Amino acid sequence: MKKNYVLDANVLLHDPHAIFKFEDNDVVIPIFAIEEIDQFKREGSERGRNARTIARLLDELRARGSLSKGVPLDQGGVLRIAMPERRPAELSVGLPSHSQDAAILHVAIEMRDRDKSRPTIFVTMDTNLRIRADAIGVTSETYENQRVDALELEQSVLDVAVPASTIDSFFQNGQVDVPVHAPIYPNAGVLLRDTAAPNRTALGRYDSAKGAIVALRVPRDGVMGIRPRNKEQAFALELLLEDSIRLVTLIGKAGTGKTLLALAAGIRRTTEDGVFSRLLVSRPVMPLGRDIGFLPGDVDEKLNPWMQPIFDNLEILFTQGNPNRGNKDRGFLDLLENGTIQVEPLTYIRGRSLPHQYLIIDESQNLTPHEVKTIITRCGEGTKIILTGDPQQIDNPYVDHASNGLSVVADRFRKEKIAGHVVLSKGERSELAELAANLL
Repeated sequence: MKKNYVLDANVLLHDPHAIFKFEDNDVVIPIFAIEEIDQFKREGSERGRNARTIARLLDELRARGSLSKGVPLDQGGVLRIAMPERRPAELSVGLPSHSQDAAILHVAIEMRDRDKSRPTIFVTMDTNLRIRADAIGVTSETYENQRVDALELEQSVLDVAVPASTIDSFFQNGQVDVPVHAPIYPNAGVLLRDTAAPNRTALGRYDSAKGAIVALRVPRDGVMGIRPRNKEQAFALELLLEDSIRLVTLIGKAGTGKTLLALAAGIRRTTEDGVFSRLLVSRPVMPLGRDIGFLPGDVDEKLNPWMQPIFDNLEILFTQGNPNRGNKDRGFLDLLENGTIQVEPLTYIRGRSLPHQYLIIDESQNLTPHEVKTIITRCGEGTKIILTGDPQQIDNPYVDHASNGLSVVADRFRKEKIAGHVVLSKGERSELAELAANLL
């Protein structure tokens, strides 16, 4: 049965091409949604670009007919811009009409009441608006096209029970044929557990090219003085140091070591091993209040508060084992000055080509899938990119734990041989930090 889908403005601001993704169903855009989108068209942000894109798409569709009467879509449905025919007071619910959200909901209500031959579904990424729609009897859904199953992303390590002989062979040969029948993704972490002695285990990585589980090659003395404190960190360092893996996603709560491990591996492969020409670290400027334009000083002074977490981690790495060295021996400052390590906001990455670089994108859970696509497509020959973040701590109001760029990339690249994914679950920053992450 065909359906009527009424789209909220935030759906189109998130994905301008959403109008083409409802199969052969009819798509209705309230005129009030167009007015709301128009407010953002001058922004230089992703939201502004999407606002301009949806305006161009709708203008092109006008060539097929009148948007008010409906224009045919290639997939079989019809798209139209809707204006309410009745006053809010004449509708079946007494919803106040003073807000844009309420005006958009009025269109969905009128559509539901006028066309009872098919279901009317209101699509919005605003949780509160879905609740309000449900309260007045309008079926509502979130926009699912770019959402992933977040629970599946939590399964990054397989625990496999094997005979003692399999573990003996693994330690002797450095690899063993895959002893599991369930689907296993390339570069997945595997914990082999002795069936006779469950405390006897071995850590390995599934190498899809060899069709075998291979031993981890993390140095015994760690990387930049950082040694893995749990199996997930060991798997993460393995992926970060393996050059054949070009994209790594690290997901975990605060204090699990995502950024520190990525920086340690990046410095090792760049400054010591010489595999990459530069370590480039970037993060989105996603403030809880005003953006960097309201801070005093030049560009570097404006950016410093947002990049400070990166500098904190670099200082930890370069003063490892001797916290009293402080400013007397912060070797990373020299690397920053000569350009071997470069720290900058994502604003400056668009349009660049980045060959032979070790690229770390921190806090990438605040990015949209399109923004992450833009970043990854900047990667030139020989570049390795690391995406880190916590999907449970998102400051961007237009994405959530299942639709953010980090989760989408981790899901879409799981079957690729050049990608790897690890979920870090145990906090190692301090006992206090771990308790705060779990209890608060």
